[in-house]
Amino acid sequence: MTTGIAIRHYTGTHAPALRPLLLDVYTEVYADAARTDPFASPDRFAEGLDHWTARPGCSCVVGYDGDQPVGYAYGAPLPPGVRWWGGLLTDVPADIITETGARTYALSELMVRTPWRKTGVAR
Repeated sequence: MTTGIAIRHYTGTHAPALRPLLLDVYTEVYADAARTDPFASPDRFAEGLDHWTARPGCSCVVGYDGDQPVGYAYGAPLPPGVRWWGGLLTDVPADIITETGARTYALSELMVRTPWRKTGVAR
């Protein structure tokens, strides 16, 4: 397991300042996929990033090894009435899938740069 990784916590208010770092890490991590898949392009990711970081309750953690960003994870609470669970394959009682705005935190992204993969840092 990796040790010595400093975790910094951010909220949606930090998003404008944090955006370049998040885009840089994404661009590096998804460079191969973006060459052939338009869905993996940095521009497409930036749209989703802006959407998620504008949500109430958005938070992000970035891991650092010294001054190097190792990776990050971000997400936000699901808003009331969202159809997040609409694709379930079995029937589930409505009270289990009804969002309140505080019931479920949705993790949107988790990525780790190549030098730190398979070291346990994502845990």
